[in-house]
Amino acid sequence: MSASFVIMAAGLGSRYGGIKQMEGVGPHGEILLEYAVYDALRAGFDRIVAVLRPDIVDDFRERVGRKLEKHTPLCYAVQDFSSLPDFYRLPDDRSRPFGTVHALLCAAPCLDGPFAVLNADDYYGRNAIASLRGALDGLQNSGEGCMVAYRMKNTVSPYGSVSRGVCRLEGEQLCEIEELRGIAPSENGRILAGEREIPGDAPVSMNLWGFGRGVLEDMEAYFRSFLHALPPDDVSAECLLPVYVGDRLRQGTLRVRALESTDRWFGMTYREDRTAAVRSLRSLIEQGVYPSVLY
Repeated sequence: MSASFVIMAAGLGSRYGGIKQMEGVGPHGEILLEYAVYDALRAGFDRIVAVLRPDIVDDFRERVGRKLEKHTPLCYAVQDFSSLPDFYRLPDDRSRPFGTVHALLCAAPCLDGPFAVLNADDYYGRNAIASLRGALDGLQNSGEGCMVAYRMKNTVSPYGSVSRGVCRLEGEQLCEIEELRGIAPSENGRILAGEREIPGDAPVSMNLWGFGRGVLEDMEAYFRSFLHALPPDDVSAECLLPVYVGDRLRQGTLRVRALESTDRWFGMTYREDRTAAVRSLRSLIEQGVYPSVLY
């Protein structure tokens, strides 16, 4: 079965202090998402969809897109305010994108079957992407999804707080997901979200999801309801995939299979994370997981 691989790269990168999606971390200046694409092509995905901010499309095409286009169909989707429904009046000082549900809706014209979706600034690992690709073949067109759940202790940054979707699983079924912000390790090794301690082995979402294309119709309705409920002066609220999934799980209209991973995450949340990402990729290349030159 044909399947698309959607990479969300339209975030502002406010904590990182720059366009982290375009930061070179590989030995020849490769950006992090190039490794995800390499894993996706080996896993059997046959189309790449990049969701980008308007101001980085040209740079992305020159630095990355032209290389990838030699190996796979590549579709560019732009996340901006032009796709918002007519009833919604955009506040004059709104600059923040509307979140990951909206990012997927912007990618919808590029999708004609099941798809995986992930963040451009996170490293997920070969096995996680391969297992998700296999799970896509068993999904119904709508009402079902799949995700990869990581261990909390493998996903925190030593340089600042992060947001994670903390999951409750029953066997392979995702039963509940709670989006928590401000998660960080403490000096005594505990992982805290404010005053709340999160077990190190707690399963968490890193925004690595799989769905049938039919879910997009429901996401469109959900996003419209989100906009209807926004105060007219709200310039920062985002419609997030983990929140969407959690709401639909509670309503009983979505079933999600959870594929657990013990891999260690690394990513580009903070500028200080770059050094660790470079070191981790160098180690993976030395182990033979990736060639020195990807494409």
